[in-house]
Amino acid sequence: MSEPIREPGPAIPHPALPDPETRVALDSLIASYGDAVNRRDAESWAACWADDAVWQLRTMELSGKPQIVAGWRKAMDNFAHVWFMAFVGHVEMTGSDEARLRTHTFEYLCPVGGAPKLQSGLYEDRVIRQDGRWVFACRIFSSQELPL
Repeated sequence: MSEPIREPGPAIPHPALPDPETRVALDSLIASYGDAVNRRDAESWAACWADDAVWQLRTMELSGKPQIVAGWRKAMDNFAHVWFMAFVGHVEMTGSDEARLRTHTFEYLCPVGGAPKLQSGLYEDRVIRQDGRWVFACRIFSSQELPL
């Protein structure tokens, strides 16, 4: 005997999804960021940030593009090689020119004078559209080292 058909429960709200053009632009922002990391290109990396952005990582918070870029340069000086890749796992539009992203990362890091390590990470991002381009307004990073 078959189960009776049940009435559907309440609708589960879906986040506001971006239109295809916006989704491509957001994916391009993440790709440009990773490409700049891998090439150690501070100018291209800086172009991914809003002037008044905030970057939180570990126990540090950097505010404003100059401080963020200086912190990134200092961090990159600790590595002989870095290979960074990222992908967006979630997008929610919070306005026509603002979105929240969940970005997953993997990094192969070769510290200067140290053993290589693999790290996975998660960024909780707030991005905004300024002058027709998407940039990071806030990135909150958490990471976990993975055994090699």
